[in-house]
Amino acid sequence: MRTPRDFFKPQALGAPDPVTEIPIKPSRMIHFLNFANEKMVAKVPEIAPTVDILLGNLEDAVTVDQKVPAREGLIKVGSEFDLGDTQLWTRINSLESPWVLDDITELVTRIGDKLDVIMIPKVEGPEDIHYVDRLVAQLEAKAGVKRPILLHALLETASGVVRVEEIAGASPRMQGISLGPADLAASRRMKTTRVGGGHPGYVSISDPVEGQERVTAQQDPWHYTIARMVDACSTHGILPFYGPFGDIKDTVACEAQFRAAFLLGCVGTWSLHPAQISIAKKVFSPDPDEVKFAKKVIDAIPDGAGVHMIDGKMQDDATWKQSKVLVDLATMLAEKDPELKEAYGL
Repeated sequence: MRTPRDFFKPQALGAPDPVTEIPIKPSRMIHFLNFANEKMVAKVPEIAPTVDILLGNLEDAVTVDQKVPAREGLIKVGSEFDLGDTQLWTRINSLESPWVLDDITELVTRIGDKLDVIMIPKVEGPEDIHYVDRLVAQLEAKAGVKRPILLHALLETASGVVRVEEIAGASPRMQGISLGPADLAASRRMKTTRVGGGHPGYVSISDPVEGQERVTAQQDPWHYTIARMVDACSTHGILPFYGPFGDIKDTVACEAQFRAAFLLGCVGTWSLHPAQISIAKKVFSPDPDEVKFAKKVIDAIPDGAGVHMIDGKMQDDATWKQSKVLVDLATMLAEKDPELKEAYGL
């Protein structure tokens, strides 16, 4: 374990200095693409402006015969395309796989200055982050990469959930954590084949009252995990994300799950299909009416002090902080999106 004195020193001679704070950028959706598909590569100039983060997937959903082509396609995107202010990420293969060493080596040495974040699957504990941290630093130094590539952990094992606080604080490279509900469900032996979302068997039920039908309400089996992940990320100054929602056709449930994650503190989610891009954009962009009210609170209490009544609601230091979170996010998104800028009145 590194001491606080050494925490922000490079992990290799010649590697860039670690960041002391994680850059806050629009991150409403991480859009997954398999760049082994040449048609997808050709569509990058069209897709990139519509998303906040473009991720070249190398792991699950990429077949064995596509592993290398997917990596080469990602390298082509990083080498040949101008993505503007859209971030470029990758999800590498899991650390026990035969492809991961080449994934990290090839990507860092060939497109290290274009790659913003490396997503690491199935992180069990901080030791997984430490391994990738040192390896990436060595490769950055070898390739002359000027800015540090950040790391993002996938929370998809029971061990990872138990040690999520350690994972969040494992390295100054840590950018954030995403929930991986499918693998986590398998790790926990949960009895579901769904990828995210609720389950009709996971319900609460009202007490029996003679002559009345008992009422049930479907619950969210991911609430505890998301809340714990958000707390760990917030404590360490990194960003929490919801993960995949597998039922592409059920846009109503998708929006409900995304909104629950947003309200709990997640900054964004994954989009697996173009239909989910617009849902993520809608959900993870603050509601214009809430932003306007938050601006009213800040204008009325510029120093955040005292107790005030605004539109019949009590406002104080705590609600001023809540309002500032909304206005700061809205301001950042408005710079990227002219429609939101108009809607927010910014």
